[in-house]
Amino acid sequence: MPRPNINDYAIPFDRYISQVPEDDLEQAIKNQSLILPGFLNSISEEKSVYAYAEGKWSIREVLQHLIDAERIFNYRALCIARKEAVSLPGFDENTYAANSNGNARKWQSLVDEFMHVRRSTEDLYFSFTEEMLWQKGLSNNNTATPVSFGFITIGHFYHHKKIIEQRYL
Repeated sequence: MPRPNINDYAIPFDRYISQVPEDDLEQAIKNQSLILPGFLNSISEEKSVYAYAEGKWSIREVLQHLIDAERIFNYRALCIARKEAVSLPGFDENTYAANSNGNARKWQSLVDEFMHVRRSTEDLYFSFTEEMLWQKGLSNNNTATPVSFGFITIGHFYHHKKIIEQRYL
């Protein structure tokens, strides 16, 4: 599952894909899955409600955002792999966050849900054939492939992990 071609995803997603050190999606998924429990479990229930500035998401809301985005990226990858012909819709992350109820949840509940979603992500990508991974489709009126959404998913987590480490912890 090699790195996607820059023509296989919308340019704004390059900020996530560029954060993935591996050139192979399967290895990137496996490597990230090894660090997830330690990182997430290092954040306390008390710290999880912290937001570094007025109007910024709490760590709980960041994790809820990661859960929502990973589900959406997986849906897009699945649709394209199955040769969906219509352009898949975009989503407004701020509207989703404002309506997520993330701060009302317990940190461990969010961690558990994220880990379940990630296991589903692994199953999804490991089920795709080479043809499915490179199937071209449209997402938010941009060309996309399932393999690009796999790299976006991994890079998206690294992006937010870095922000959490720099601004929250």
